Amino acid sequence: MAEEEKKQDKKKAEEPNAKKPEDTKTDEYEQSKLDDSSINVKIYSPFKVYFNGAAKSISAENDTGPFDILPKHHNFMTLLNAGEITVAKQGGGDQKYRIARGVMHVKKNQVIVFLDV
Repeated sequence: MAEEEKKQDKKKAEEPNAKKPEDTKTDEYEQSKLDDSSINVKIYSPFKVYFNGAAKSISAENDTGPFDILPKHHNFMTLLNAGEITVAKQGGGDQKYRIARGVMHVKKNQVIVFLDV
């Protein structure tokens, strides 16, 4: 029986889009750190990470106007206008960043903001 399990594991590992067990564990770990009232936010440029952690919300502005991203937001991608990004931190308080331009990607309760691109 052990030989059969090894063959199945090897076959799964050879599939091009198959997730490795350690990848799944990392995703589960990242999501388990968050509760229903928080999102994981990372704001960075090519040479600096400005924010990386849990937040209650993130606010920014695009061509249609100001907007907020809250926990469990649908998948979303947008170009950000020059202005200010506000991160409402999980522990309380707001962190504000002035930006010239950027791209925001929201997926699976995670927000990634690329600046200076």
